[in-house]
Amino acid sequence: MHVQEWLETVPAVAVYALVGLVIGLESLGIPLPGEIILVSSALLASQHGDIDPVILGACATAGAIIGDSIGYAIGRKGGRPLLAWLGAKFPRHFSEGHIATAERSFQKWGMWAVFFGRFVALLRIFAGPLAGVLRMPYWKFLIANVLGGIVWAGGTTAVIYYIGVVAESWLKRFSWLGLVAAVLFGVVSMLVLKRKAKKATAQRHPAEAEPQPVPAAD
Repeated sequence: MHVQEWLETVPAVAVYALVGLVIGLESLGIPLPGEIILVSSALLASQHGDIDPVILGACATAGAIIGDSIGYAIGRKGGRPLLAWLGAKFPRHFSEGHIATAERSFQKWGMWAVFFGRFVALLRIFAGPLAGVLRMPYWKFLIANVLGGIVWAGGTTAVIYYIGVVAESWLKRFSWLGLVAAVLFGVVSMLVLKRKAKKATAQRHPAEAEPQPVPAAD
């Protein structure tokens, strides 16, 4: 079953809680499909009035900020042994190459790596724990974390929601245009076929169409 189809079967409160929980756990450092859940929920909100996009965006933002903050605390306490442990448990996501790439981003961009990391799947998982491991000052982390959470979670919800609304409206108009086009196509096809049938009939009986010669008088 597709994610959106499954979300349609649960109440709105459960959707809010699920979005906040999944995004929070992903931000904490657990590799989960937070962005997929958020996009599917925002698209569902554009099609069903039961889900409020404002509440959905707020839950996603809260999950992102809180999850990142918990990840920061865990990373600060666990240090590099924590990264080694995560690499053993989740080699696909926390391999040495991935960690090295994320660490270079942090060294180059500092707190902006936390902000822009929200928009990159790999850094979204690493941002909180790695910021703690690297001992980034908490006030810098908090500013980037809050701004990144608001822009990413709130922005994604708003964009996908309005795209869904516009797309649904366009599809409704398209259905009427399609009906008109189908009727016009049917009428034109009928006229063309009728004309071809007349032409074929005339060619099949040319003698009837040509005048008969008058016999000569004796």
